[in-house]
Amino acid sequence: MFKILDRYIIKTFFGPFLFIFSVLFFIFIVNIIWIQLGQFMGKGLSYVQIMKLLFYLGVSVVSMVLPLTILLASIMSFGEFGERYELAAMKAAGISLTRVMMPLLGVTTVLAILLYFFSNNIIPDFQKKAKNMLFNIAQTKPALNFTPGQFIDQIPGYMVKFDKIEGEEGRNLEGIFIHKKASTFENQQSIVAQKGKFVTPANKNYLQLVLYNGYVFEDSYAGKSDNVRTKQPDQAIKFDTLISHFDISEIINKAIEQERITDDYRFQTFTELNATINKTKKENNKMFANITNDVISQTSSVISYMDKNKIKAPVKSQFKIDTLKSNKRLEMIYNAYNRLENIKTSLETKKTELDPNVKYFSKVVIYQQRIVSYSFTCIIFFMIGASLGSIIRKGGMGVPVIIAIVIFIIFYVINVGFENVAWSGKMNPYLAAWLPNIILFPFGVLMTYKALTDSQLFDSEKYKAFLKPITQRFTKSKEHQRYQ
Repeated sequence: MFKILDRYIIKTFFGPFLFIFSVLFFIFIVNIIWIQLGQFMGKGLSYVQIMKLLFYLGVSVVSMVLPLTILLASIMSFGEFGERYELAAMKAAGISLTRVMMPLLGVTTVLAILLYFFSNNIIPDFQKKAKNMLFNIAQTKPALNFTPGQFIDQIPGYMVKFDKIEGEEGRNLEGIFIHKKASTFENQQSIVAQKGKFVTPANKNYLQLVLYNGYVFEDSYAGKSDNVRTKQPDQAIKFDTLISHFDISEIINKAIEQERITDDYRFQTFTELNATINKTKKENNKMFANITNDVISQTSSVISYMDKNKIKAPVKSQFKIDTLKSNKRLEMIYNAYNRLENIKTSLETKKTELDPNVKYFSKVVIYQQRIVSYSFTCIIFFMIGASLGSIIRKGGMGVPVIIAIVIFIIFYVINVGFENVAWSGKMNPYLAAWLPNIILFPFGVLMTYKALTDSQLFDSEKYKAFLKPITQRFTKSKEHQRYQ
C-alpha cells in the first residue's frame, strides 16, 4: 500500500515540477536574451548560432531555477492534496504527514545531489563553451562588436562610429567617422566617409575597410612648437575610394590566448577552486604585507630608521606646544595636518589597490561555496514548500505561486545583499555564501513543525477572533437603540 502511495505522491509532484521548471527556465533565458541579443541580431549570425550561444549562457541558471521549482512544485502538490482532502484521508488511515513527505524528501535529496554534480562538472564546461564561442565570433566577425550610432574604441589606436551597419554579416556601412588616437603633440588624423564596407584580407591580423566619398583631415603636429602648430592650417584631402587597414592582432591574439588558458574560476570544479583560492589568498597576504610596511614607514619615520640602522635613535626632549611662539605653533600644526592628509590620501590609494583583489577573492569563494549551498537550498525550500502547501491547502497557480515568489524574492535579496557586502570586504565570503540558508533553515523547521501539529497558520478566522477586541472599539453596534 505504501509503495503505491509513494508512486502516487511522486507522480503528483513531478507533474507541476516539469511544467514549472520549463516555464522558469524559459523566463531566465528571456532575461539573458534581453541582455545579450542586441549584440548579435542582424549582424550575420544564424538563428542556430544565436540559440546555441544563448543555451550555453543559460545552462548556468539551472542552479537558481531548480530550488525555486522545488519550492513551487512542493507547495502546489501538497496544496492539491489538502484541497482534495487527500491529506485528511491519509491521516484518517493512520498515515502521518511525515510519512507522506518522506518520498518527496528522498526525491529532493536526489535532485540536490544531481544539482551539485551538474554545477560542479557540467556548468563550468558550458560556460567555457559560451566564452569560447564569443571569442570565436570576435575573431572571425570583427564587425559584430560594432553598435550603430555609438563611438567604439575596440580597434586598437582608433575611435570609430558607424551610423548604419547593414548587409551580409554587417559588412556594409554608412555615415563613417574614424579618428586616430594621438596625444596633443602627435599627428592628428580623422576620416569621414559616406559609405564603406568591410573586406576580409588575406592576413587575418588586419581588418580592411574600403571607404567611399569622404575626406581625410590631418594635422602634422609632431615635433613642432606651439607657435607653429597654432598658425598651421588644417589639411583636408578628398577621396572617392580609400582602403584602410587596421591592425587587430591584439584583439585576435587576446581571444586565442583566453581560449587556450582555462584558469578562469568559473571554468573550474570545486576541487580546482581550492587551489585558486589558496593561490589568491597567498597573493593577497603578500600584497597586504607590502601595503602594511609602506603605511608603517610613512607613519613612523623613527621606526623605519631604527629598523634600518639597528640602533636606538635618540629621543628628543618633550615640550608643551603652548610654550612655543604663535608662528612656530602654527607651522607645527600645519605640518602635522599635511602629514595626516598625506597619510589619509595614501591609505585611500592603498584601499583602491586592495579592493579588486578582495572582490576577486570573495567572488571565487562564493562561487565555490554556492556549488554546495544551492543543493542545501533545494532541501530547505522543500521543507518550506511542503509545509506551507499542507497548511494553506490550496492547489493550482494562485496562492501557491504568490507565496513561492515572495519567499524566493526574500532569498534572492538576502543572497545578493550579502554577496555585495562580501565583495566590499566587510563580511567573510564563506559566511556570505551560506547565510541565506542559515536564515531560512529555522523558518523551514518552524513551518514543518506547524504542519505536523496541524497549525491554523493561514486561517483568517483565527486572526479575526484574535483582533476582535481591538476592532470592536472602532465599529458601531448595529443593534437598534429602542432594543437597548
